Parts: sequence; C-alpha cells; structure tokens
Amino acid sequence: MANPEAQVISSYPLPPTQYIKLYTNENVSKNLAPKPPNHEKIESYSMFGNTFTNDDTIIRPLESQQIRRLYPQHFERKKELKKLNHSLFVNFLDLLDLLINSPDSSRRTEKIEDLTLLFVHIHHLLNEYRPHQARETLRVMMELQKRQRIETSKRFNYHLEKVKDIVNNGFSNLMPFLSGTNFENEVDSMNLSSTEKNTNDNVDPNDILMCSVADKILV
Repeated sequence: MANPEAQVISSYPLPPTQYIKLYTNENVSKNLAPKPPNHEKIESYSMFGNTFTNDDTIIRPLESQQIRRLYPQHFERKKELKKLNHSLFVNFLDLLDLLINSPDSSRRTEKIEDLTLLFVHIHHLLNEYRPHQARETLRVMMELQKRQRIETSKRFNYHLEKVKDIVNNGFSNLMPFLSGTNFENEVDSMNLSSTEKNTNDNVDPNDILMCSVADKILV
C-alpha cells in the first residue's frame, strides 16, 4: 500500500499561474514573493543523462565520448557514409542469420553492439554537416528575402508609373476646358508667386497648378 504522506515530485515546472499567484501586491510589499534566481555561472549541466560543460564543442569528437573511431582522422565523408551504410546492412543480415540458426548464441550481443556503434558513427558524421546546413539555410532565407524585396520594389515602381500616367492623362484632359486666357494668366501669376514664396520648400509647380484647377472646379 502506498504511503499517503509520500510527496509527489513532477519532472515538469509548475504552470505559470502558480508562479503568478505568488507575486501579488501584498506579497511583494511584505517581501514574501520568491526571489529571482541567482545569476551564477554554471560550469556543467546534465542533458539526456549526459554531463556537458560550457567549454564543450557543439559536436564533440568521438574520443571525448569514449567511443572507438572506425574511420581515420582525415577522410571523405561521402565515401565513409557509404561504407558505414554497407557495413550496417551486412551486420544486420548477420544478426538475422544468428537469430534464425542460433538465437542463444553470444554473438548476438556482439552484433547488436556492432550495429549500435555503426549507428553512432553515422549519426556523428551527419551531425558534422549541421553547421553547413545552418549556413545554407540562412543563405536560402536571405536569398528569399532579397527576391521578395526586389519583387515588391518592382510592383511599387509599376504602380507608381501607372499612377503618374493616370494623373498626366487627367491633367491633359482638363487642359482643353481650362484654356481661357484669364485663367492661364492667373495660373501663371500664381505659379510665379508660389515659386518665389516657397523656394526652399521644393514645391512642384505642377502640384500648385492642380490645386488651382481643383479650386476653380469647386467654385
């Protein structure tokens, strides 16, 4: 029978709401809220049952993991992966043969250990491609962003040109109705005075002209 006083410890942290309830205004004012964790430098940590240190490389050598190396220090990864894959199939077929003919043989354990060692080496060689994979992934992302920005810029310039054409066509269509001498003189004088007044404002005379046309239409 289980002990009712036994404390159950979960491997997962408490939900966020459990921490929020501890930091009420009353607890904070009375200094009862939990203190933040100390920022101490951690020399080592445990992950998946293995101990790691901060100075460890991202991909540790096989020798540092107490694993016997099956290939030389200088090698061609593609060639070695093919050899390991071939050895994996051969050892797997040998294991099947042992299980069929002599399932109680001690060589079965040896074959399983050989298969485990081959899998570890294949996994290690594939992990050594991770930095290259990360660089290629980043390069592809940047190329995609560059292409998207170029396409956006092209679409913007295309629509800008269309808007300019529409404005120019509209202005050309309005000019026959506004070809009176008095109006043209008034517009010219307005353009001249506005240009002199706004020399430092860099106002386009066409904008002033369009504003004058709009004012005349409204009147």
